[in-house]
Amino acid sequence: MASSPSSAPAPGPVRGPQVTLPQPVTGPKMVPPKPPEKRRIALWGIPLAVVLLGGGLALYLNSGGKAPAKGGPGGPGSSVPMIAVGLGDVHRTVRVNGTVAARNFAALLAPRIQGSRSGMNRGGDSNFGGGPGGGGGGDFVLVLLHLAKPGIHVKAGDVVAEFDPTNQLLRLDDFKDTVVQLENTIKKMMANLAATKEAHDQTVRTAKADWDKAVLDLKTAPIRSQIDQEKFKLAVEEAQAKYKQLVAETALVDESQRAQIRSSELNRDQSRIEMQRAEVNVQRMTIKSPMDGIVVMGTIPRNGEFGQIREGDQIGAGQPFMSIVDPSSMVLNAAVNQVDAERLRLGMKGSIRLDAYPEVELPGSLLGIGAMSKTSTFRASYVGEIPVRIKIEKSDPRLIPDLTGSAEIVLGSEMNALVAPRAAVFEEDGGSFVFVQGPQGFIRKPVELGLASFTAVAIHSGLQKGDVVALQRPM
Repeated sequence: MASSPSSAPAPGPVRGPQVTLPQPVTGPKMVPPKPPEKRRIALWGIPLAVVLLGGGLALYLNSGGKAPAKGGPGGPGSSVPMIAVGLGDVHRTVRVNGTVAARNFAALLAPRIQGSRSGMNRGGDSNFGGGPGGGGGGDFVLVLLHLAKPGIHVKAGDVVAEFDPTNQLLRLDDFKDTVVQLENTIKKMMANLAATKEAHDQTVRTAKADWDKAVLDLKTAPIRSQIDQEKFKLAVEEAQAKYKQLVAETALVDESQRAQIRSSELNRDQSRIEMQRAEVNVQRMTIKSPMDGIVVMGTIPRNGEFGQIREGDQIGAGQPFMSIVDPSSMVLNAAVNQVDAERLRLGMKGSIRLDAYPEVELPGSLLGIGAMSKTSTFRASYVGEIPVRIKIEKSDPRLIPDLTGSAEIVLGSEMNALVAPRAAVFEEDGGSFVFVQGPQGFIRKPVELGLASFTAVAIHSGLQKGDVVALQRPM
C-alpha cells in the first residue's frame, strides 16, 4: 500500500555530499528553506552605528561646536570655558538690609479724655453715682466710628478718623443741666439769706425794744415794792443779755448762709469746668491730618495676634493708631558691619530694592552713619553693627513704611574700563595673570588690575578689547 504524503519523513541537512533520496511519485517534494545570513549582519550593525554616532556628537558638543586649537593646552580634547573681555563699568559695593521709614511723619494718638471720673456734681442719671460703667469710666471708652483708608493721600486739615462722641455728648448735656440747676439754687439761697437776715434783724430790734421797756420799768422801782424792784432788775438784765446775744449771732447767721452759698457756687464752678472739658472732648472726637501725606495704619492686639486697626476697634486714650507720612522723605534704616562701616562716607550713592517688589529699583544716597555700634542677638558679642540711614531720592506709589529692603552702597567706580570676570584672573607670587587664547593654545599674560567688585575686575594693562580669556586654569 503506498504511503500518504503526510507520513513521509522530512529530509534534513547532512554534511558532505548531498544525496537526494528517491521520493514517492504520488507526493510532492518538501525541502525547508535555508535561513539568510545577511539578516544576522544587519541586526548587530545597527547598534554599532548608533554608538559611533553618539560618540561623535558628544565629542562635538564638548568642543563647543568648534575644532579645538591644535597643539598646546587648548589642543584636542580641551573643554576650558572662555569669554571675551570688553568695556564696561565696575562698582565696588556694600550690601545692607533694613526697613523703610519716613523722616517726616506725624503720629496720631487717640484723644486723652479730660474730666473727673467720679461723676460728682453731674446731672442726669449719673449724678453722684458716676457715669456709665461705674464711676464715669464709660465716658472714657474710645471706639473708632470712621477711619480713612490706609495708603490714601490726604491734605492738612482733612478728617482722617472719628471716634464715637455719644458718651461725651451725654456727659456734656448732664453737666449743662447741673450748671443751670446750681445757678438757680444759688439764686434761691441768696433770696433765703436776705429773708433770714431780715428776720434776724427784726428779732434783734424786738430784743432791743424789750430791753428798753425793761429799763423804763426799772425807773419805777422807787414806788414799787422790794420784790418788784428785784423783778425789774432781772428783766433788764435778761433783756440786755438776749439783745447782746442776738447782735452777736447776726454775723454768724450771715456767715453760715454765705458759706452754704459759696459751697453751691464751688459746685457750680466745678460743673462748669467739667462742661467745658466735655465740650473740648466732643471736638477731640474728630481727628484731622496735621500735614500732607499718606495714611499708614497702626496695629492692635486682636484674638492673640496683631492686626491692622479698623473701624469698630476700641482704642486706649493716648494710644497711637495712625501715622501721616511724607512720601518724599522716605529713608531706609539699615545696619552695616563695623568693619565695612569704616569705608562708608556721607553722600555715597546706591541703589535700593524692595523685597515685596523685586522689580522696583530706586536711587539713594547715604544720609547718616551711627556713632556707636550695637550688638545683634544673632551674632557673637564681639561683632558689632553700625546703624546707617539711606535717603530714597525717588518716590514710588508702592513705597510705604515698614517695608523690608536692601541697598547696594557704591564705595567706588571705574567707568568705561576694560572688564574681565574675576574667575579669569589668577594670582601667583604676588602677581596677577590671565590665560589668553592664541593660535597655538592659551598664552599666560600678566595684567595690572584696577577696581574689583564681587564678580568683575577692571584691567588697566595686559589685555585688549576682544581678547578671549580662560575662566579656569587650562591643563
